[in-house]
Amino acid sequence: MSLLLSPNILVLSIRSEYAKKIFDGKKEVELRRTRPRYLREGDLVLVYVPFPEKALVGVFEVEKIVEDHPNKLWNIVKEKAGLSRKDFKNYYRDASVGFGIFLKNTCYFCQPVKLERLRAEWSDFRPPQCYRYVKPTEIDLVESLTHHNLVSVSDKPKWYQLTLL
Repeated sequence: MSLLLSPNILVLSIRSEYAKKIFDGKKEVELRRTRPRYLREGDLVLVYVPFPEKALVGVFEVEKIVEDHPNKLWNIVKEKAGLSRKDFKNYYRDASVGFGIFLKNTCYFCQPVKLERLRAEWSDFRPPQCYRYVKPTEIDLVESLTHHNLVSVSDKPKWYQLTLL
């Protein structure tokens, strides 16, 4: 058995309207007020939509992450963020820094995995308020639930740690 070490995989809560734009190709950057720790180019993001779907709906690869003052960030992301200038300003109100997670290789799951099933089969699954990393031991479970080879989405080199029996 092998445990995946790279790429990192995290679950990110994204509102329904923005998740739809991501998988329709109308949103190419996810905006955050806080950068997920350890997130790097080539890592994978599982998209969890809290309401109304309450489901894991897809995955994307991180192309790059941009960190800047919101005024400067807007100039970088305005054509790719999938929201208005007004909504952008409201989101970053009183923030001194913003993060843009540029995405590529988006993949919408044929059958989203509903919260009830996630909780039934993934014993410690809690919908993330912001984000949560998938542990190496959970990768096989997530792949079986989504019917998708997650690691194949990333162009990042794969490193494995072999478990000796």
